Amino acid sequence: MPGRYLVGLMSGTSLDGVDAVLARETGGGRLETVATLARPFPPALRRRLLGLAQGRRVRLESLLRADVQLGECYAEVVRDLLAPHPEAARRLAAIGSHGQTIRHRPELGATLQIGDPARLAERTGHPVVADFRRADLAAGGQGAPLAPLFHRALLWRGEAELVVVNIGGMANLSLLGPDTTLGFDSGPGNVLLDAWTQRHLGEPCDRGGAFAARGNVHAPLLERLLAHPYFRRPPPKSTGREEFGPAWLTEALADFPGLAPEDVQATLTEFTARTLAEAIEHHAPRGGPVLVCGGGVHNRELMARLSRRLAPRRLESTAARGVDPDFVEALGFAWLAARRLDAEAVDTRPVTGAHHPVVLGAIYWPAGGAARSERGL
Repeated sequence: MPGRYLVGLMSGTSLDGVDAVLARETGGGRLETVATLARPFPPALRRRLLGLAQGRRVRLESLLRADVQLGECYAEVVRDLLAPHPEAARRLAAIGSHGQTIRHRPELGATLQIGDPARLAERTGHPVVADFRRADLAAGGQGAPLAPLFHRALLWRGEAELVVVNIGGMANLSLLGPDTTLGFDSGPGNVLLDAWTQRHLGEPCDRGGAFAARGNVHAPLLERLLAHPYFRRPPPKSTGREEFGPAWLTEALADFPGLAPEDVQATLTEFTARTLAEAIEHHAPRGGPVLVCGGGVHNRELMARLSRRLAPRRLESTAARGVDPDFVEALGFAWLAARRLDAEAVDTRPVTGAHHPVVLGAIYWPAGGAARSERGL
């Protein structure tokens, strides 16, 4: 609905913080970005979330505490995002909140994202659309990735073939054409790069890829990583820390003692670049342009390796199409929230393998919410 304001929230598997975007619908399913805000997680909350995401056994009380704390964190981010925009806040239709993934097990038909959407609605006074993945799983899909759906709406401009790559904690790609909307997770994005950097440098990420640039790729380790059976599975498929977490890397490194930390980082960077490039070349053979978004776009070493592997394809940031690469995913969940407000079924079949189109997400109303929110609908 043109003129409607929406907020999108995204916190991904990198666990670095919350990305928030305030957007306005401009018609034809398109969104115009009004404001953005990126907020790191408080250190204690990040440690709790990391423990939940990586732990094989999870204490229920810790999970409940994190759910509440994250809901409060999201609410603070939304309030700060909206504060300079009182008119947009008054007319806000909904907040689309992805939540924080703790477990994603499509083989079990199960996924869990936390972030207490009812608390978020209560604290902000605005409707919240959340829990976007479970309806797709119930319909026989993978529940992920959902990105190809909004990549098409926000970035496709009628090309015969367009590839959109999101490099977050995991890397996913969208394959778009006149009659095509496909996508899947290619494998790890930044998750292992960040974990190794944190372990050896005490920094949250490999800024610009400088750590990797000091090292050399260790071919036997790379081949060991590439032997993971995930890369032989056909789409639809999705993955997460359950398959590609630090514990998996530690197991692989046990066969290669004494490697220099920078050589491991260089190998992990090549691992992400190679798995992405091979997935693109196999599933999008026409040589169409590649747009990149997510935190990985700032890793110059990773982008250079990916560019060399994809040459002569054109590789560029989504900024070339007017969409900030750091906020594409947050903008996407604002777009999905709009679809839910309109009770619009989204055709996830070619992406996730669902048996039929699905209305994604559940609406959480604030106190007196339905009447109040109608001003923004």
